[in-house]
Amino acid sequence: MGNLLKKFPIKMVGIFALIGVILMFFVSHDDFLYTQPIMQIQKVEELSKTKEVDTFQNVDHSYVQKLSGVITNGKHKGEHITLNNTYTDSKAMDKKYKVGQKAFVVIHGQGESTIKDAKRDTPVVFLIYLAIALMFIFLKMAGITAIGSIIINTILFMVALYFDGFNNGSNVLWIFSILAVLFSAITLWLVIGWNRQMFVTLGSTVACTFLSILISLIVFRFTHEKGIFYESMQYVTQPPRPLFLAETIIGSLGAVMDESTDIISSLFALKMERPDVSRKQLFLSGRNIGKSIMGPLINVLFFIFMGETLSMTLLFLKNGNSWGYSFSMNMSLGMVQSLISGIGIVLAVPVASGLTSFFAEKRRK
Repeated sequence: MGNLLKKFPIKMVGIFALIGVILMFFVSHDDFLYTQPIMQIQKVEELSKTKEVDTFQNVDHSYVQKLSGVITNGKHKGEHITLNNTYTDSKAMDKKYKVGQKAFVVIHGQGESTIKDAKRDTPVVFLIYLAIALMFIFLKMAGITAIGSIIINTILFMVALYFDGFNNGSNVLWIFSILAVLFSAITLWLVIGWNRQMFVTLGSTVACTFLSILISLIVFRFTHEKGIFYESMQYVTQPPRPLFLAETIIGSLGAVMDESTDIISSLFALKMERPDVSRKQLFLSGRNIGKSIMGPLINVLFFIFMGETLSMTLLFLKNGNSWGYSFSMNMSLGMVQSLISGIGIVLAVPVASGLTSFFAEKRRK
Protein backbone atom coordinates (compact mmCIF):
# COMPACT_ATOMS: atom_id res chain seq x y z
CA MET A 1 0.00 0.00 0.00
CA GLY A 2 2.87 2.32 0.86
CA ASN A 3 4.58 1.68 -2.49
CA LEU A 4 1.31 2.39 -4.28
CA LEU A 5 0.98 5.75 -2.52
CA LYS A 6 4.58 6.61 -3.41
CA LYS A 7 3.92 5.93 -7.09
CA PHE A 8 0.67 7.92 -7.09
CA PRO A 9 1.36 11.42 -8.51
CA ILE A 10 -0.05 13.37 -5.55
CA LYS A 11 1.87 16.54 -6.42
CA MET A 12 0.61 16.54 -10.01
CA VAL A 13 -2.96 15.89 -8.82
CA GLY A 14 -2.69 18.86 -6.46
CA ILE A 15 -1.43 21.13 -9.23
CA PHE A 16 -4.24 20.12 -11.59
CA ALA A 17 -6.80 20.50 -8.78
CA LEU A 18 -5.59 24.05 -8.08
CA ILE A 19 -5.66 24.94 -11.77
CA GLY A 20 -9.14 23.43 -12.01
CA VAL A 21 -10.46 25.53 -9.14
CA ILE A 22 -9.06 28.71 -10.70
CA LEU A 23 -10.45 27.77 -14.12
CA MET A 24 -13.92 27.00 -12.74
CA PHE A 25 -13.97 30.29 -10.84
CA PHE A 26 -13.09 32.17 -14.03
CA VAL A 27 -15.65 30.34 -16.18
CA SER A 28 -18.41 30.92 -13.63
CA HIS A 29 -17.66 34.66 -13.81
CA ASP A 30 -16.99 35.02 -17.55
CA ASP A 31 -20.27 36.75 -18.40
CA PHE A 32 -18.35 39.74 -19.79
CA LEU A 33 -17.12 37.55 -22.67
CA TYR A 34 -20.67 37.16 -24.05
CA THR A 35 -22.48 39.73 -26.18
CA GLN A 36 -25.94 38.29 -25.42
CA PRO A 37 -27.45 39.45 -22.09
CA ILE A 38 -27.15 36.99 -19.19
CA MET A 39 -29.46 37.01 -16.19
CA GLN A 40 -28.58 35.58 -12.80
CA ILE A 41 -31.77 34.28 -11.21
CA GLN A 42 -32.36 35.62 -7.70
CA LYS A 43 -35.98 34.68 -7.07
CA VAL A 44 -38.33 31.97 -8.40
CA GLU A 45 -42.10 31.80 -7.93
CA GLU A 46 -44.38 29.01 -9.19
CA LEU A 47 -47.45 30.71 -10.68
CA SER A 48 -49.58 27.91 -12.11
CA LYS A 49 -49.81 24.22 -12.96
CA THR A 50 -51.86 22.82 -15.85
CA LYS A 51 -52.60 19.19 -16.70
CA GLU A 52 -52.32 18.31 -20.39
CA VAL A 53 -53.63 15.11 -22.05
CA ASP A 54 -53.15 14.36 -25.76
CA THR A 55 -55.23 12.15 -28.06
CA PHE A 56 -53.17 9.08 -27.08
CA GLN A 57 -53.86 9.66 -23.35
CA ASN A 58 -50.28 10.73 -22.63
CA VAL A 59 -50.36 12.93 -19.52
CA ASP A 60 -48.02 15.86 -18.91
CA HIS A 61 -48.09 18.91 -16.67
CA SER A 62 -47.21 22.44 -17.68
CA TYR A 63 -45.84 24.90 -15.11
CA VAL A 64 -45.34 28.66 -15.25
CA GLN A 65 -42.48 30.21 -13.28
CA LYS A 66 -41.95 33.86 -12.45
CA LEU A 67 -38.20 34.53 -12.56
CA SER A 68 -36.60 37.63 -11.09
CA GLY A 69 -32.93 38.44 -11.49
CA VAL A 70 -30.22 40.86 -12.51
CA ILE A 71 -28.38 41.29 -15.81
CA THR A 72 -24.67 40.54 -15.34
CA ASN A 73 -23.15 41.81 -18.60
CA GLY A 74 -23.50 44.24 -21.49
CA LYS A 75 -25.14 47.64 -21.59
CA HIS A 76 -28.00 46.42 -19.38
CA LYS A 77 -25.63 45.23 -16.64
CA GLY A 78 -27.07 45.78 -13.18
CA GLU A 79 -30.67 46.07 -14.36
CA HIS A 80 -33.29 43.95 -12.60
CA ILE A 81 -35.80 42.14 -14.80
CA THR A 82 -38.76 39.84 -14.26
CA LEU A 83 -40.05 37.34 -16.80
CA ASN A 84 -42.09 34.14 -17.05
CA ASN A 85 -40.82 30.69 -17.98
CA THR A 86 -42.97 27.71 -18.94
CA TYR A 87 -41.73 24.14 -18.47
CA THR A 88 -43.20 20.65 -18.40
CA ASP A 89 -42.59 17.44 -16.47
CA SER A 90 -40.96 15.85 -19.52
CA LYS A 91 -38.63 18.86 -20.06
CA ALA A 92 -38.18 17.77 -23.68
CA MET A 93 -38.16 21.29 -25.11
CA ASP A 94 -37.93 23.41 -21.95
CA LYS A 95 -36.20 23.70 -18.59
CA LYS A 96 -37.00 24.39 -14.95
CA TYR A 97 -34.84 27.16 -13.48
CA LYS A 98 -33.62 27.55 -9.90
CA VAL A 99 -32.18 30.36 -7.80
CA GLY A 100 -28.52 30.98 -8.58
CA GLN A 101 -28.61 29.71 -12.14
CA LYS A 102 -27.67 31.88 -15.09
CA ALA A 103 -29.58 32.07 -18.37
CA PHE A 104 -29.38 33.90 -21.68
CA VAL A 105 -32.24 36.34 -22.20
CA VAL A 106 -33.59 38.53 -24.97
CA ILE A 107 -34.48 42.07 -23.88
CA HIS A 108 -37.25 43.49 -26.07
CA GLY A 109 -37.49 46.88 -24.39
CA GLN A 110 -40.32 48.52 -22.45
CA GLY A 111 -39.70 46.14 -19.56
CA GLU A 112 -40.34 42.97 -21.61
CA SER A 113 -37.85 40.11 -21.75
CA THR A 114 -37.78 36.47 -22.85
CA ILE A 115 -35.63 33.69 -21.48
CA LYS A 116 -33.71 31.84 -24.20
CA ASP A 117 -31.56 29.09 -22.68
CA ALA A 118 -29.44 28.21 -19.68
CA LYS A 119 -25.75 29.15 -19.50
CA ARG A 120 -23.98 25.78 -19.54
CA ASP A 121 -20.33 26.60 -20.13
CA THR A 122 -19.22 25.81 -16.56
CA PRO A 123 -20.12 22.06 -16.55
CA VAL A 124 -18.90 21.67 -20.14
CA VAL A 125 -15.51 23.23 -19.39
CA PHE A 126 -15.27 21.19 -16.18
CA LEU A 127 -15.80 17.89 -18.03
CA ILE A 128 -13.30 18.82 -20.75
CA TYR A 129 -10.71 19.87 -18.17
CA LEU A 130 -11.30 16.73 -16.10
CA ALA A 131 -10.72 14.51 -19.15
CA ILE A 132 -7.54 16.39 -20.06
CA ALA A 133 -6.25 16.31 -16.47
CA LEU A 134 -6.85 12.56 -16.11
CA MET A 135 -5.02 11.88 -19.38
CA PHE A 136 -2.05 14.00 -18.25
CA ILE A 137 -1.92 12.41 -14.79
CA PHE A 138 -2.26 8.74 -15.68
CA LEU A 139 -1.05 8.55 -19.30
CA LYS A 140 1.60 11.29 -19.31
CA MET A 141 3.14 11.46 -22.83
CA ALA A 142 0.51 9.11 -24.24
CA GLY A 143 -2.13 11.46 -22.87
CA ILE A 144 -0.45 14.44 -24.51
CA THR A 145 -0.41 12.70 -27.89
CA ALA A 146 -4.06 11.69 -27.46
CA ILE A 147 -5.03 15.30 -26.72
CA GLY A 148 -3.00 16.49 -29.70
CA SER A 149 -4.73 13.95 -31.92
CA ILE A 150 -8.16 15.07 -30.74
CA ILE A 151 -7.35 18.74 -31.36
CA ILE A 152 -5.94 18.12 -34.85
CA ASN A 153 -8.80 15.83 -35.84
CA THR A 154 -11.35 18.36 -34.57
CA ILE A 155 -9.78 21.07 -36.73
CA LEU A 156 -9.78 18.75 -39.75
CA PHE A 157 -13.42 17.86 -39.11
CA MET A 158 -14.40 21.54 -39.03
CA VAL A 159 -12.48 22.15 -42.27
CA ALA A 160 -14.31 19.20 -43.87
CA LEU A 161 -17.66 20.63 -42.76
CA TYR A 162 -16.70 23.97 -44.31
CA PHE A 163 -15.82 22.37 -47.64
CA ASP A 164 -19.02 20.31 -47.55
CA GLY A 165 -21.08 23.45 -47.03
CA PHE A 166 -19.08 25.30 -49.69
CA ASN A 167 -19.92 22.57 -52.23
CA ASN A 168 -23.56 22.31 -51.07
CA GLY A 169 -23.03 18.67 -50.11
CA SER A 170 -22.30 17.54 -53.68
CA ASN A 171 -18.99 15.88 -52.71
CA VAL A 172 -19.75 14.86 -49.13
CA LEU A 173 -18.70 11.22 -49.61
CA TRP A 174 -15.35 12.11 -51.16
CA ILE A 175 -14.65 14.79 -48.57
CA PHE A 176 -15.27 12.53 -45.59
CA SER A 177 -13.50 9.57 -47.23
CA ILE A 178 -10.35 11.69 -47.50
CA LEU A 179 -10.99 12.90 -43.96
CA ALA A 180 -11.14 9.29 -42.72
CA VAL A 181 -7.71 8.58 -44.22
CA LEU A 182 -6.29 11.75 -42.64
CA PHE A 183 -7.86 10.87 -39.27
CA SER A 184 -6.25 7.44 -39.38
CA ALA A 185 -2.83 8.62 -40.55
CA ILE A 186 -2.51 11.45 -38.02
CA THR A 187 -3.82 9.44 -35.07
CA LEU A 188 -1.59 6.44 -35.79
CA TRP A 189 1.44 8.65 -36.43
CA LEU A 190 1.01 10.37 -33.07
CA VAL A 191 0.29 7.15 -31.16
CA ILE A 192 2.65 4.66 -32.84
CA GLY A 193 5.20 6.81 -34.64
CA TRP A 194 6.49 6.95 -38.20
CA ASN A 195 7.50 3.31 -38.69
CA ARG A 196 6.59 0.04 -40.38
CA GLN A 197 3.99 -0.83 -37.73
CA MET A 198 2.21 2.48 -38.30
CA PHE A 199 1.95 1.91 -42.06
CA VAL A 200 0.71 -1.67 -41.63
CA THR A 201 -1.95 -0.48 -39.16
CA LEU A 202 -2.95 2.38 -41.47
CA GLY A 203 -3.26 0.01 -44.42
CA SER A 204 -5.41 -2.42 -42.44
CA THR A 205 -7.66 0.34 -41.08
CA VAL A 206 -8.27 2.06 -44.41
CA ALA A 207 -8.64 -1.20 -46.36
CA CYS A 208 -11.17 -2.76 -43.96
CA THR A 209 -13.22 0.42 -43.61
CA PHE A 210 -13.60 0.94 -47.34
CA LEU A 211 -14.03 -2.78 -48.07
CA SER A 212 -17.03 -2.80 -45.72
CA ILE A 213 -18.51 0.19 -47.58
CA LEU A 214 -17.86 -1.52 -50.93
CA ILE A 215 -19.59 -4.71 -49.76
CA SER A 216 -22.56 -2.70 -48.49
CA LEU A 217 -22.86 -0.89 -51.85
CA ILE A 218 -22.91 -4.24 -53.66
CA VAL A 219 -25.65 -5.47 -51.32
CA PHE A 220 -27.59 -2.22 -51.82
CA ARG A 221 -27.31 -2.74 -55.58
CA PHE A 222 -28.81 -6.23 -55.52
CA THR A 223 -31.51 -5.49 -52.92
CA HIS A 224 -32.45 -2.09 -54.40
CA GLU A 225 -32.00 -0.66 -50.86
CA LYS A 226 -35.29 -2.12 -49.65
CA GLY A 227 -35.86 -1.50 -45.96
CA ILE A 228 -33.51 1.50 -45.84
CA PHE A 229 -35.49 4.63 -45.08
CA TYR A 230 -33.33 7.63 -45.92
CA GLU A 231 -36.33 9.87 -45.26
CA SER A 232 -35.85 9.20 -41.55
CA MET A 233 -32.73 11.40 -41.66
CA GLN A 234 -34.30 14.57 -40.30
CA TYR A 235 -33.43 18.10 -41.42
CA VAL A 236 -31.15 16.88 -44.23
CA THR A 237 -30.77 19.55 -46.95
CA GLN A 238 -28.45 17.51 -49.19
CA PRO A 239 -28.62 14.02 -50.80
CA PRO A 240 -29.15 11.63 -47.87
CA ARG A 241 -27.54 8.49 -49.34
CA PRO A 242 -23.93 9.78 -49.61
CA LEU A 243 -24.36 11.54 -46.28
CA PHE A 244 -25.43 8.24 -44.68
CA LEU A 245 -22.37 6.47 -46.12
CA ALA A 246 -20.10 9.28 -44.89
CA GLU A 247 -21.59 8.92 -41.40
CA THR A 248 -20.96 5.17 -41.52
CA ILE A 249 -17.32 5.62 -42.58
CA ILE A 250 -16.56 8.04 -39.75
CA GLY A 251 -18.58 6.01 -37.24
CA SER A 252 -16.88 2.67 -37.93
CA LEU A 253 -13.37 4.03 -38.45
CA GLY A 254 -12.49 4.19 -34.76
CA ALA A 255 -13.49 0.61 -33.99
CA VAL A 256 -11.65 -0.80 -37.01
CA MET A 257 -8.57 1.24 -36.10
CA ASP A 258 -8.73 0.07 -32.50
CA GLU A 259 -8.93 -3.58 -33.49
CA SER A 260 -6.19 -3.29 -36.12
CA THR A 261 -3.92 -1.53 -33.63
CA ASP A 262 -4.44 -4.21 -30.97
CA ILE A 263 -3.77 -7.09 -33.35
CA ILE A 264 -0.81 -5.57 -35.16
CA SER A 265 0.95 -4.22 -32.06
CA SER A 266 0.62 -7.62 -30.38
CA LEU A 267 2.00 -9.44 -33.42
CA PHE A 268 4.92 -7.03 -33.81
CA ALA A 269 5.76 -7.56 -30.13
CA LEU A 270 5.55 -11.33 -30.64
CA LYS A 271 7.84 -11.12 -33.68
CA MET A 272 10.35 -9.09 -31.71
CA GLU A 273 10.42 -11.58 -28.82
CA ARG A 274 10.38 -14.66 -31.07
CA PRO A 275 12.11 -13.82 -34.35
CA ASP A 276 11.85 -17.41 -35.52
CA VAL A 277 8.04 -17.48 -35.52
CA SER A 278 6.67 -18.37 -38.94
CA ARG A 279 4.24 -16.32 -40.99
CA LYS A 280 1.55 -18.95 -40.54
CA GLN A 281 1.97 -18.95 -36.75
CA LEU A 282 1.88 -15.15 -36.77
CA PHE A 283 -1.32 -15.15 -38.81
CA LEU A 284 -2.99 -17.71 -36.53
CA SER A 285 -1.95 -15.72 -33.44
CA GLY A 286 -3.50 -12.58 -34.92
CA ARG A 287 -6.68 -14.46 -35.70
CA ASN A 288 -6.93 -15.67 -32.10
CA ILE A 289 -6.40 -12.13 -30.79
CA GLY A 290 -9.08 -10.83 -33.14
CA LYS A 291 -11.57 -13.44 -31.97
CA SER A 292 -11.33 -12.17 -28.39
CA ILE A 293 -11.88 -8.47 -29.19
CA MET A 294 -14.16 -8.66 -32.24
CA GLY A 295 -17.39 -9.35 -30.33
CA PRO A 296 -17.12 -6.54 -27.76
CA LEU A 297 -16.27 -3.98 -30.47
CA ILE A 298 -19.29 -4.93 -32.59
CA ASN A 299 -21.55 -4.68 -29.54
CA VAL A 300 -20.11 -1.29 -28.57
CA LEU A 301 -20.84 0.15 -32.02
CA PHE A 302 -24.29 -1.44 -32.04
CA PHE A 303 -25.20 0.18 -28.72
CA ILE A 304 -23.83 3.55 -29.85
CA PHE A 305 -25.75 3.58 -33.14
CA MET A 306 -28.97 2.27 -31.60
CA GLY A 307 -28.73 4.34 -28.41
CA GLU A 308 -28.83 7.55 -30.46
CA THR A 309 -32.31 6.64 -31.71
CA LEU A 310 -33.82 5.48 -28.41
CA SER A 311 -35.50 8.76 -27.44
CA MET A 312 -37.21 9.26 -30.82
CA THR A 313 -38.32 5.62 -30.91
CA LEU A 314 -39.97 5.97 -27.50
CA LEU A 315 -41.64 9.19 -28.66
CA PHE A 316 -43.02 7.43 -31.75
CA LEU A 317 -44.38 4.57 -29.61
CA LYS A 318 -45.96 6.98 -27.11
CA ASN A 319 -47.81 8.64 -29.98
CA GLY A 320 -49.53 5.44 -31.09
CA ASN A 321 -47.17 4.27 -33.84
CA SER A 322 -46.55 0.54 -34.29
CA TRP A 323 -43.27 -1.15 -33.40
CA GLY A 324 -42.54 -1.81 -37.07
CA TYR A 325 -43.07 1.79 -38.16
CA SER A 326 -41.17 3.18 -35.16
CA PHE A 327 -38.22 0.88 -35.90
CA SER A 328 -38.22 1.70 -39.62
CA MET A 329 -38.29 5.46 -39.09
CA ASN A 330 -35.77 5.60 -36.24
CA MET A 331 -33.63 2.49 -35.83
CA SER A 332 -33.32 1.00 -39.32
CA LEU A 333 -30.43 3.21 -40.40
CA GLY A 334 -28.65 2.63 -37.08
CA MET A 335 -29.04 -1.11 -37.58
CA VAL A 336 -27.61 -0.89 -41.11
CA GLN A 337 -24.68 1.19 -39.85
CA SER A 338 -24.02 -1.40 -37.14
CA LEU A 339 -24.01 -4.21 -39.72
CA ILE A 340 -21.65 -2.34 -42.07
CA SER A 341 -19.32 -1.52 -39.17
CA GLY A 342 -19.50 -5.14 -38.03
CA ILE A 343 -18.35 -6.25 -41.49
CA GLY A 344 -15.37 -3.91 -41.22
CA ILE A 345 -14.50 -5.23 -37.77
CA VAL A 346 -14.69 -8.86 -38.95
CA LEU A 347 -12.55 -8.09 -42.01
CA ALA A 348 -9.93 -6.43 -39.81
CA VAL A 349 -9.01 -9.78 -38.22
CA PRO A 350 -7.68 -11.56 -41.34
CA VAL A 351 -6.47 -8.38 -43.04
CA ALA A 352 -4.47 -7.12 -40.04
CA SER A 353 -3.10 -10.61 -39.34
CA GLY A 354 -2.20 -11.17 -42.99
CA LEU A 355 -0.49 -7.81 -43.47
CA THR A 356 1.51 -8.21 -40.27
CA SER A 357 2.61 -11.75 -41.09
CA PHE A 358 3.83 -10.49 -44.47
CA PHE A 359 5.54 -7.24 -43.45
CA ALA A 360 6.74 -7.90 -39.90
CA GLU A 361 10.48 -8.41 -39.65
CA LYS A 362 12.93 -8.93 -36.87
CA ARG A 363 13.79 -5.64 -35.21
CA ARG A 364 17.40 -5.02 -34.60
CA LYS A 365 18.27 -3.37 -31.36
